Formats: sequence, C-alpha cells, structure tokens
Amino acid sequence: MDVPSALAAFVLAAGLLTITPGPDSALVLRTAAVEGRAQGMRAAAGILLGCLIWGAAVSVGLGAVLAASQFAYGVLRVAGALYMVWLGLHLIMAAVRGEPGAAEAAGGKPTRSWLLRGLLTNLLNPKVGVFYATFLPLFVPTGVNVTAFSMLLAVIHVAESVLWFWMLASLTTTLAAWIRRRSVTRALDGVTGSVLVAAGAGLFLDRR
Repeated sequence: MDVPSALAAFVLAAGLLTITPGPDSALVLRTAAVEGRAQGMRAAAGILLGCLIWGAAVSVGLGAVLAASQFAYGVLRVAGALYMVWLGLHLIMAAVRGEPGAAEAAGGKPTRSWLLRGLLTNLLNPKVGVFYATFLPLFVPTGVNVTAFSMLLAVIHVAESVLWFWMLASLTTTLAAWIRRRSVTRALDGVTGSVLVAAGAGLFLDRR
C-alpha cells in the first residue's frame, strides 16, 4: 500500500468511526445543547487534545506498552471507569432534581471546565490508547517514518473529529429555543449521563 492509498483508506475508515455514536459525541452534544456552543466546543477541544496525546504516545511506542501491560491497562481502566461513572451520575442527578446543567455560576458564567472534563474523559480511557495502537499501524505504508506517519494519521483523525463536533455543536444552535426548555435539558442530561455510566461500567467490566 502506497502513501496516497493509505491516507485515502484511513480518511474513510477514521471518518466512519468518528461519526459512530459514543460517549464523546454524546458529551459534546449535551454540553453544547445545555450550556451553549462555546462550552460544547471546549469539551470537544479537551477530547481532541486527549486524542493528540494518545496519538503521540502511540507514535513513540508508549501505546504498545499499554496494549501489552495488563497492570497499566487495569489501573487506567479502573480510573477511567470511575471518572465516567461519576460524571454520568452527576448529570443524571441534575436531571432528576431538575437543576440547570451548568449555568449556575454568577453572571451566567459556567463554573465547570468542560475542556478539562473532555480531556480526562479521553485520557482516562485506555481503550483509546489501545485503539490507536492497533488501528494506526494498519495504515502505515512500508518505507515511511513510522513515528511521523502515525502522528500524521492521528492529526487527520482529530481534524475529522473537529468537523464532526463543530457540526454537532452548530446543530444545537439551530434548535436552541427548543433545546433550552427545562424538560428537554433534563432529558439530555439524563440520556448523556446514562451513556457515560454505561460506558464507565463497560470499561470497568472489561477483561481483555
């Protein structure tokens, strides 16, 4: 497989994976819908920063260590599972109590850092690292600099994700008046919280 063919195949495969529903898309969509597009894109930026960090780690070989080490994978798996369950339960409780998602700061400014939450959601999920460690090498042609080309693939994946998250956040702007109804906000918090709890539980029960 030559370089143009590898890049074309990766763009298609990574694009399909990017738009597949999951915790990241749910988190960005809910944050943008409830707290505004700017906060949604901050959550997206945190997730994408995590992807870049994982991509860099895999490019220099750290991802292979994670994929091979049961202990390292287990520690990160438990930490990630607990964090996702905690974040999910927080959203579910806000939905049950009918509290605003995060517009509770003085002057209307949100107190919570969705950039940090997006970053932690991504970095504490070892499946992302293992995914990169097993997926990226499939598209590395013979004769190229493996480190540089792997990082290029990670950057392409992030670029596709930027476009996808921007589309999700923009969709909420179009539907802003409807989305900000209290009943809809509570439903979004409940659904997103459930997705995160389910993802955390799945990660905790994962035995690879």
